[in-house]
Formats: sequence, C-alpha cells, structure tokens
Amino acid sequence: MDSSGKPSTAQIVVLATSSALTAFFYSIYRSRATIVARLKEAKKVSLDQDLKTILSETPGRCIPYAVIEGVVRSVKETLNSQFVDNCKGVIERLTLKEEKMVWNRTTHIWNSTEKIIHQRINTVPFALGSHDDDIASTVRVIRPLDAAELDLETTYENFHPTVQSLSSVIGHFISGERPKGIHETEEMLRVGDSITGVGELVLDNNLIKLQPPKQGFCYFLTRLDYESLLRKQGTSVRLWRILAIVFGMAACSTLLYILWKQYMHRRQSKKERSILEEFKEQQRKRLRELNIEESSISPTSCTVCLSRDRSCVFLECGHVCTCNQCYEALPEPKKCPICRASIDRVVPLYNS
Repeated sequence: MDSSGKPSTAQIVVLATSSALTAFFYSIYRSRATIVARLKEAKKVSLDQDLKTILSETPGRCIPYAVIEGVVRSVKETLNSQFVDNCKGVIERLTLKEEKMVWNRTTHIWNSTEKIIHQRINTVPFALGSHDDDIASTVRVIRPLDAAELDLETTYENFHPTVQSLSSVIGHFISGERPKGIHETEEMLRVGDSITGVGELVLDNNLIKLQPPKQGFCYFLTRLDYESLLRKQGTSVRLWRILAIVFGMAACSTLLYILWKQYMHRRQSKKERSILEEFKEQQRKRLRELNIEESSISPTSCTVCLSRDRSCVFLECGHVCTCNQCYEALPEPKKCPICRASIDRVVPLYNS
C-alpha cells in the first residue's frame, strides 16, 4: 500500500486473481456436486427378462436417469485389434503422440512435453448383455463417444525413438527442442468387458436403448462398478471444494488486509492532522506570549525558536521544521515536533 493509502498493484493482482480462481473452482465444484447428487438419485435397473415389461409400464416408456450394468456384446460385426491376435472389441482408439524435450528459458532446464499428432477412433454398434448367458435381453448403447469416463483398455503400445545425428543434435540444442520419439498406442473397449452405463433408458419399437440423458444429466460409460464410480466422482467434488475454499480464504485474507491497511492509514492521517493542529495552536500561543505578529515570522524560520532558519531534514517523515541547535535540544528519543514520528537520521539543509 502506497503513501496515499491506495492498494498496491501486487495486492490488486492477488485479490483479483484469487477471486477469479475462487469463482472458477466454485462453479466446477457446484457442477460436480450436482452430477454426484443426480448420480445417487439414478434408478438402478437389472438387466433381466422383466426389463421390457418394466419400461412398457413406465410413463413415456423410459426411465430418465438409470444405472445399468452389463457385458459388452457386439450387434453385428466387431473390430479386430491391428496388433494383438484374437482381440476383438467395439471401440478402437489409435493414437500417435510426439514426445520431445523443450528448453525452458526461465528455469534453464529441459522439460518433457507431448503432442497428439494423429488420432483415429473406430466404432461399431454394440449392446450390453446380462452376465447370465441364459438371459437374452440386451440394451443397445447409443452414441457411446458422448459418454464421460469412457476408459478404454490399452491393448498395444510402442515407442519409436528418434534417430539422431551429430548435426541434428546441434540443431536441436540451438532451436531449444529435442525430439525423443513417437509413442504409438491402441486402446479398445473389448467384447466381454463389464460396463456400467448411466443415462436415459428407453423402449423404442421393442428395442431397449441407453442414450445420452436430457435435462442436463451426465452420460456415463465406464468399466468401474457403480459404487467405484460414485467414489471417484465424490473425490473429484472434494478436490474442487478444497481448492475453492483455499483460494476463497486467500481472497478474503487479501481483502481484509487491504481494508485494515486503509483503516490504519486513515487513523494515522487523522492523528497526524490532530498533532499538526495542536502544534500550530501551540505556535500561535507562543507568538502571543512573545508579542510577535504571525505575519512578521519568515516561512523559513525554525518552528521551535522562531528566530533561526530551518536547517534540518528529518527522515523518514521528511519534515523541515527546526534549526540544528533546536534539533540538538530535543529530548531523547528524538521525535519530529510536527508529526511525532521517530527521527532515524538527519540531513543538513543548506540555504543559498
């Protein structure tokens, strides 16, 4: 805070940044908390022969938000892994990542970074079936790529290191980028994997569908069971809540500190004005005692003896109000006659 009592630039930046981050983290926390609350309220449905009957008797022939667990089954065709024999799935994600070291000019160290240079996702229609092979009922999964928590199993990965020559090494050090290689991965949702789906369950022309829910509910497809999914989402909610509280406390602390400093500055200014008025009144009283007209006193006269010129600059307050003899006569600890601030050092003032 500067001498005028205004907050410093650093204080304003800290207050604005912490307030913005608090609002950002709180909005994420509220969103995640809403997702968890709706997830807890979702209706658990068993995949059995009675599912069609339950849906047909439900208003609108749908359950707006339902939880269902089953095994991945192909509808017609399957996707074969391009690298692993006898590995069949319904979703395949192929990713190529470029890994390299980048020179940080601030910290002066090499940082590892990666960038996706190519990604392709292949899908085929699939359904969720019961763990019991005797139950023929299935649920067709609609738009699976729109689901959150769609964790695929890594079926293949390989790293292709970059072949480097002496000239390329020198060029990389000059440019500040040093390629490490290409990371190739294949991820699949395999036939037979256990899946938990959370979404809108609809009976459409004798076909049961699990599709993205309406009304802002979150669509889930995950290899976790329902309880594990709840715990994972709850952990995320606690993390964002802690971040919101921490940065909220930082914003409140900064605001209270600024307000306290302004209060102390105003209090000090009021005290200084009071002391100055008291000093002026004492000066006028002394002039009356000496029978001296105030207009006859030079503006540069010592405020103590009123006879010699002022010749001392008091630091740190900066007042120029006494001659050297009157300064020497001040009692210890020496304080400025005007503002009563402690005198740390004195600079002689020479009038030409």
